[in-house]
Amino acid sequence: MARSLNKLSEVGVRSAKKVGRHSDGGGLYLNVSASGGKSWVFMWTPPGGKRREMGLGPYPTVTLAKARAMAANYRVDVAEGRDPIAERDQTPEPLFGDAADQYIETIKSEWSNAKHAEQWSHTFKVRCAAIRNLRVSTVSTDHILKVLRQPVTSKYKGEVKSGEFWLVMPETAGRVRNRIERVLDHCRTKGWRSGENPARWKGHLAHLLPKPASLIRGHQPAMPYEDVPAFMAELRSQEGLTARAAEFTILNMSRSNEVLGAEWSEFDLEGKFWTIPKERMKMDKEHTVPLSDRAVEIIRELKGEGTNHRYVFPGQPRTSDGEERPLSNMAMLMLIRRMGYEVTMHGFRSSARDWAGDETPFAREIVEHALAHKVGDDSENAYRRLTALKKRRVLMQAWADYCCSTRPSNVVPIKGGATS
Repeated sequence: MARSLNKLSEVGVRSAKKVGRHSDGGGLYLNVSASGGKSWVFMWTPPGGKRREMGLGPYPTVTLAKARAMAANYRVDVAEGRDPIAERDQTPEPLFGDAADQYIETIKSEWSNAKHAEQWSHTFKVRCAAIRNLRVSTVSTDHILKVLRQPVTSKYKGEVKSGEFWLVMPETAGRVRNRIERVLDHCRTKGWRSGENPARWKGHLAHLLPKPASLIRGHQPAMPYEDVPAFMAELRSQEGLTARAAEFTILNMSRSNEVLGAEWSEFDLEGKFWTIPKERMKMDKEHTVPLSDRAVEIIRELKGEGTNHRYVFPGQPRTSDGEERPLSNMAMLMLIRRMGYEVTMHGFRSSARDWAGDETPFAREIVEHALAHKVGDDSENAYRRLTALKKRRVLMQAWADYCCSTRPSNVVPIKGGATS
């Protein structure tokens, strides 16, 4: 493997015309054919074996960022003695219905209520009957539209409505679309599909279907991930402890209470880890967060200002008995309101998840681990813990790089909104 990484640039990839392979480092190559077509190739040499290569897909369908993320995942596989091709090809391609059933088995341990499994099964057996017997690699946008536009009749409080599923039952249809998208993402990580997900909403179905009001997030308003970089630039310009707490929370896809209760002893800045004790975790299990460069920089800056407080993000004043309090859980929300945005801190977890699903090839399981959601059973988690941590480090740095990038924003802050 080449020692240096990220040799290529977006401009260079887009304008590349010289026939042959152009190295990006770490085994990733851009291949330019005699006809001018471009595609990505990952190459490696197993110990004592012959050099191997695997196609990652055509450019620009597979962007430079996606190719790098895929290569990073495969480098972890190679380092741990696994064959990326064998991992991809070990299971034959199933029918969509069978893949959906397998996926339910994979994630059902996440649900505390047995009704969730029943609801998901109903989705794929009834709502998705039109695509259940298709090979997963053949499921297309037209098939997804057929599901979402199927004729239905709904009766609610004595009122009967008939028409397209997407319009008559928008909330249910939105859940069905999301579940199909998740299954097809799962199929891509298994190597049964390639290319874009036909059930993806942003940048795809959003141009083909009207947007129902029910798809707008209600309890936890979230910012579209396309607008996060511009928001983060504005947030970084804000002075004070609350702004740094908010930035740190977003960078780590964390829940507010996980960050506000953070103590200095939880951080390993040399190893770039933050270990959150189970007492502050929703799943009641210790969670280790691989810190991005910017996240480490924030903690180092705060540490340089003094560590005479128990909490990394201390609140004021101390209680009458001398016990310290962390920053108020309303502080970050009120800062965002003063900046003029009607979103919540928790909503940024949704922004990060949408970004990972729409813009990167990271496996769903890696993203769910980063969000501290339960994935699989306990034995599977024990086996995957080290690998997931390595891949999550790549994910967290990619998210931080995206948050710190310069992008135009469509967000128009609601100035004069709520204040503290």
